[in-house]
Amino acid sequence: MHAMIHRLAVVSATTALMLGASAAHAFSDDEARRAILELRTQIQQLKDQNQQARLQLADQMDMLHQEIATMRGRVEELNRPANNTNGPANAPQVSVQTNDPQQQAVYQAAADQYRNGRYSEAATSFAAFVDAYPDSELAADAQFYLGSSQYASKDFKKSIQSMQALVQSHPDNARAPDALLVVAADQIELNDLKGAKASLQRIIKDYPSSAAAETAKSRLKLL
Repeated sequence: MHAMIHRLAVVSATTALMLGASAAHAFSDDEARRAILELRTQIQQLKDQNQQARLQLADQMDMLHQEIATMRGRVEELNRPANNTNGPANAPQVSVQTNDPQQQAVYQAAADQYRNGRYSEAATSFAAFVDAYPDSELAADAQFYLGSSQYASKDFKKSIQSMQALVQSHPDNARAPDALLVVAADQIELNDLKGAKASLQRIIKDYPSSAAAETAKSRLKLL
């Protein structure tokens, strides 16, 4: 009798352990299912966010490409002679004249290189002019076209340096606001949108009556 009672007790205990294990296993399965569902939800949310970010980036890139194209067009306009609308779009114009034939010849040689699309050579020639004749009446124009040549050669960092040097040495020159406009174009090409905004804002602040200021206002709306 006692042996039978003992066996029943063992069976009951074993059954209880098995039921407990089954319940624990069922609980673990439920937790796993919930974790999987939550993970799937998170993955879907990440996919949605990634898709939205890609669309926003695509819009921003389209705007940036549009801005770069616009700024390139504006830089070409800056280099067009004001008194010859039928002339070459990239023909450097001289805002002042010099009585030194040698200076005029050196400047003209650089201008010819620029006009013919030999921008790297023109940059070298304009840089040589600025070094040789830093006090010339043509120095500001030469500095401007040095920066423009570097921009056209896609040497954007040097173009920024050249144009900023012009603004620093000749802040009241008529070329100064246009030089900052080229700086902004360089910065956009380098994807430095913060710097480009700062350059455009500086034009508006320091040269509010210039044509470049109106261009800067419209460009800021796109950045």
